[in-house]
Amino acid sequence: MSASRWTAADVPEQNGRVAVITGSNSGIGYEAAAVLADRGARVVMAVRNLEKGQAARDTILAASPGADLRLQPLDLTSLDSVRAAAAALRADYPRIDLLINNAGVMWTPKETTKDGFELQFGTNHLGHFALTGLLLDNLLPVPGSRVVTVASLAHRMLGEIHFEDLQWERRYSRIAAYGQSKLANLLFTYELDHRLERAKAETIAVAAHPGGSYTELARNVPTILHPAYRIVGPLIFQSAAMGALPTLRAATDPAVRGGQYYGPDGIGEQRGNPKLVESSPRSHDPELQQRLWAVSEELTGVTYAV
Repeated sequence: MSASRWTAADVPEQNGRVAVITGSNSGIGYEAAAVLADRGARVVMAVRNLEKGQAARDTILAASPGADLRLQPLDLTSLDSVRAAAAALRADYPRIDLLINNAGVMWTPKETTKDGFELQFGTNHLGHFALTGLLLDNLLPVPGSRVVTVASLAHRMLGEIHFEDLQWERRYSRIAAYGQSKLANLLFTYELDHRLERAKAETIAVAAHPGGSYTELARNVPTILHPAYRIVGPLIFQSAAMGALPTLRAATDPAVRGGQYYGPDGIGEQRGNPKLVESSPRSHDPELQQRLWAVSEELTGVTYAV
């Protein structure tokens, strides 16, 4: 490891490892895919838009001609698509070393997934909950395997699980709905790691957040703010490559332990190199973790092997 701050140069060689990364055609997922592929991992880019996925793959290959990159169609807004993708991945990759739950949407207008879930909760949490459960058997026997879920500082921003109205049918706040989905990512990670630990599994569950990063995730910033965001965003927020470092550290640093959370080391965790950070007290509430887990199993129809 570097003498001071952890960087992409600290990612160990990944030869022989299989990494599945959702939403890896742009932003943080793309940057993580590029680094892992360059280090020798077989990277499966699980993406909704295959045309964009192919373009991203071509760009990575231009920089790392020997990289092993595969595309897998995956639409997290459809449980049918999640099940089909998981079936293909289970068949093609009996051994999965890394599952990085990265894809997400933020601050969307009120919409629902194909299964009727509020779009942010359905995509960011339920889609990944189902995918992880369906792939877990391919991770469990693999020494050093990890499930890394990308959360956000926004889990503190009006972050609450609205069990009485999970799908925001009575009212809707795009900011609070995003906060709910990101708090759910952390509750899921911690409960999954508890279950893995109790089962004495080889796999661990870890979370990361990118701080403030300038990516396509902010495409739903209110229209009136678009011009200012385009001008000021690159000055205020860090690059996607920097934003990917907490994910990469959570995925590859040999010192990482299950149930940990990584984010930038700067003021307010907005910018900087990755370090171990703390999430909100609410995210560590065992009752909330277990209640959300039970509801997630019920909504997705996916139960776990641990």
